[in-house]
Amino acid sequence: MTDFIAAQDRALLEQHGLASFDALWALQLEAVDEPNTERGGWSSVYRLELGEAAFYLKRQSNHLARSLLRPFGEPTFTREFRNIQRFQALAIPALEAAFFAERRVAGERRAILLTRALDGWCDLDSLLPNWQSRPQSERAAILRACAKLAKRLHAAGQLHGCFYPKHIFLKEEGLKEGCVSFQARLIDLEKIRPLLFGERERIKDLEPLLRRASVWSEVEVRELLTAYLPEGDDIAHWLQRLGARRNNKDARR
Repeated sequence: MTDFIAAQDRALLEQHGLASFDALWALQLEAVDEPNTERGGWSSVYRLELGEAAFYLKRQSNHLARSLLRPFGEPTFTREFRNIQRFQALAIPALEAAFFAERRVAGERRAILLTRALDGWCDLDSLLPNWQSRPQSERAAILRACAKLAKRLHAAGQLHGCFYPKHIFLKEEGLKEGCVSFQARLIDLEKIRPLLFGERERIKDLEPLLRRASVWSEVEVRELLTAYLPEGDDIAHWLQRLGARRNNKDARR
């Protein structure tokens, strides 16, 4: 895979001498969290601010994901970048890449993924602790935004695999047709795969969201499903299927 630099970010990166793999790899920054070492290599994330623009710089070495198509593995950022590009082509709102490249260096497989920071956006997970104190109109708008995002994702034949509140980012748009409105987009695209088995896999994607958003009442879950499902679909059937999956998950713990 060739190096990628987003057209809208090239001039800024060149201005700061950061439009190359070597420059971004050598950049000294403080990691935003502990390195991920669970795949035998390492992977770290850093915040990079260039004037008024902010990015997240992700670097990794020998942090590989294996699949039937790639039994010897590939950097997990390679997979994530490929999915970012796929989502852009499918018009699924998600994080955006500014730079991507990979290298083989002295037996290491290194990769860099630079994404634009979602400053001004807020992850759903951070909104849930004070959920009941939010105006009803705002809660309804957030539910509609999450449902619209899930509907767009699944209609495009994609399964997220980690459709959790912490991976759904929201931004208030203001009033639309007299009602408050939110945009929603996804992050963490490493586990994306094609949606092959219809309703079963859609349930598999939605159930973790509802389990983690346990502050949502049954009425609110119905609101979300009403916005997600085609008109006329049996919401009671979906509630039963979602509840059954949750019970099965709880029984295995």
